[in-house]
Amino acid sequence: MHHSTAPDISPGMVRLLAISAGLIVASLYYSQTLVGPISAATGLSLETAGLIVTLTQIGYALGLVFIVPLGDLLENRRLVFVALLATSAALALAALSSSAWMFLAASLGIGLGSVAAQVLVPFAAHLSREETRGYNVGKVVSGLLLGIMVARPAASLIADHGGWHLVFGLASCAILVLAFVLRSRLPQRVPAHQLGYGRLIGSLWTLFATTPVLRRRAAYQAGLFGSFSLFWTVTPLVLASPHFHLSQTGIAIFALVGMAGAIASPVAGRLADQGHTLTATAVALALGVIGFALPLYEPASRMLSIGILVVASIVLDMAVAANLVLGQRAIFTLGAEVRSRLNGIYFALIFSGGALGSAMGGWVYAHHGWHGALLAGMAFPLAGLVYWFSEIAGRPAAFGKA
Repeated sequence: MHHSTAPDISPGMVRLLAISAGLIVASLYYSQTLVGPISAATGLSLETAGLIVTLTQIGYALGLVFIVPLGDLLENRRLVFVALLATSAALALAALSSSAWMFLAASLGIGLGSVAAQVLVPFAAHLSREETRGYNVGKVVSGLLLGIMVARPAASLIADHGGWHLVFGLASCAILVLAFVLRSRLPQRVPAHQLGYGRLIGSLWTLFATTPVLRRRAAYQAGLFGSFSLFWTVTPLVLASPHFHLSQTGIAIFALVGMAGAIASPVAGRLADQGHTLTATAVALALGVIGFALPLYEPASRMLSIGILVVASIVLDMAVAANLVLGQRAIFTLGAEVRSRLNGIYFALIFSGGALGSAMGGWVYAHHGWHGALLAGMAFPLAGLVYWFSEIAGRPAAFGKA
């Protein structure tokens, strides 16, 4: 392995990027547990209440395709600063919303601006030396995943005590402060080449078509994130059902315990740095299968059933966290000049898998019950494992030792 003599990113900068990524991505998830009270307050019907979550995700997907690639064109610190100012404004609009159209417009804006997190993740790769890149990216991704996991229970608990407007008001202030902190702390990063914006966006398809590593890593992670989204869409419904009859606070605590799985990110990054990507990928996909296999066993004891679900949620979170880092480590070795675009494509495909998993989860649970949902969830990482065996058979040269 080539050891660089360049200075490595400081632990303080890694921490700042991890906390920032988590705080930004959390903005996408606050509304998910608050759909009921928000739709009641803004006059949205139950049929259209799903638009709150959908528009946030559509905004994020559009941002991944049309804003994140700008990290390869514009000075990165300024891009993050402007995106965060826009996110803060959208969160403030959400906090002040009294009508459905205002809140839905705010949701789209929150999604668009929150892609700033995906400009920060390649920052960790740019500032790291080759031999620590996976570990450092893993730390930042842990922060990002913790943000996803903490957002829902935090929103529920704050809304229980101060109403949903307060959740978005606090988030708006937090993102505004973060914008100025990052403007003062981040180093400048001016990309080396100057493509026009049209050519930059046009190059996304070429990069996807000509980068087998990107396609393979995105497929693995889209499958795992699809199963993760399915699990977290259906499990709260199961926990609130007569069998478990957990309160909203109980479900929030359950979600917080599941966060323990995020510890897998830096471990996976270190394994990738040591050249064990292929094996670690198989372990992550297998953990994804196990996460859905465990709850198929249903003991008579309610507490034991909840215990099994807790273990399953931690195992599944570990699988998603580990594989996300393994994928980013692999695509970030492909060249600094295309890193933001590769990251944008990677996450756009992952979130497509997530959207499919959420939509499928609700439908399968309604028509085929809890066991049907578990088997559907298991199918995603199983398909990934089958695909992984084709990698063993082919051993693409692009992977080298990894």
